Amino acid sequence: MSNKEIALKVESVSKSFKLPTEATQSLRTTLVNYFRGIKGYKEQHVLKDISFEVEKGDFFGIVGRNGSGKSTLLKIISQIYTPEKGNVSVNGTLIPFIELGVGFNPELTGRENIYLNGALLGFSRPEIDEMYDDIVAFAELEEFMDQKLKNYSSGMQVRLAFSIAIKAEGDILVLDEVLAVGDEAFQRKCFDYFRKLKEEKKTVILVTHSMDSAKKFCNKAIMLENGKIVLNSTPDEVANYYTMSNLESLQTKKNSAPEDHNKPWIKLKLKSKQVISSNDKLMLELSYYQPESVPVSFGISLIDEHTDKTASVINDGIYDSDKKWKITSSTEGVHTFNYELDLTSFNNRDFEVTASLFKYDEERKEFTPYAFIEKEDIIHFAIRGEKHDNGLLKLKGTWD
Repeated sequence: MSNKEIALKVESVSKSFKLPTEATQSLRTTLVNYFRGIKGYKEQHVLKDISFEVEKGDFFGIVGRNGSGKSTLLKIISQIYTPEKGNVSVNGTLIPFIELGVGFNPELTGRENIYLNGALLGFSRPEIDEMYDDIVAFAELEEFMDQKLKNYSSGMQVRLAFSIAIKAEGDILVLDEVLAVGDEAFQRKCFDYFRKLKEEKKTVILVTHSMDSAKKFCNKAIMLENGKIVLNSTPDEVANYYTMSNLESLQTKKNSAPEDHNKPWIKLKLKSKQVISSNDKLMLELSYYQPESVPVSFGISLIDEHTDKTASVINDGIYDSDKKWKITSSTEGVHTFNYELDLTSFNNRDFEVTASLFKYDEERKEFTPYAFIEKEDIIHFAIRGEKHDNGLLKLKGTWD
């Protein structure tokens, strides 16, 4: 049991919203529906029995896919929403930065908005006077402070809002995806500030879709899924779970057999795990359908999602007479191949695997595109584990 002081405690918090299912135009319709037992709305349970603690000095990460309940949780923590059940205890001053423009008035100047936003955060005018110069300097907006906010670009607005939030120097800073907004130079400035916060043991709650940010800055993390905490662990474990969960969701629509047998198709199936180590083998099943007896060939491409560069191209079969193409088959029907690829030369990256089918055009005397993998059928996998220094792919696999 840790002896650190608790900065934030969330106990059994639940929250739901009523979503209208029909629009009533009159009091009579509302009353009739009431007596008939027709609610006219459905309940959406956004958060379900959420509990966790943030200790003083924690850089606490909250991750989850869109719709998992992250924004609702932050608004409850920031006392914008009230939970239906449960309780949130905050030990100290909490500074929320969860939505761009909240607390800003576009008809006021940048200077006036600093005082307005600072007042909303609970600071007196003398306190804002003391921090004003630091706020403006960090935002790099000295020349624009007497212009109306409506004339600011979105990047200028987020720089001002973020500068107010961090220079307010509350006990707990709550940040929601701020690094996704603003130019590259300002993002680097944010990273530098986060490193400073981490070194000074400030308490920060960060909601992010960037697993790199979670692993770089956070010392603890949770993952939300369908309104529940599915993992409360180290940032590395949570990031890997998040990656695996995303990959699994992309695979749910895979491998449904096409009904139209008059058109060619090509499909891939992942037979290994979606998050694997470089010591494992990537196992794929490729199948395609050709409605006519013509020479066909296919290619499988492994693409590094970080760089969008092709890490490997797989093509197998028998070379044609010109030694240009590998003919895989020439007969009508469904053809299936299994493939194993050694990953010992791969580093930790996220990859997508796609494939294309080509047929020989007698008139043009060359292979031309015949069928492509549908977007929703592209394979995604990730490599996690020991890193290597010898590049990406060096070895080619073999067909079974």
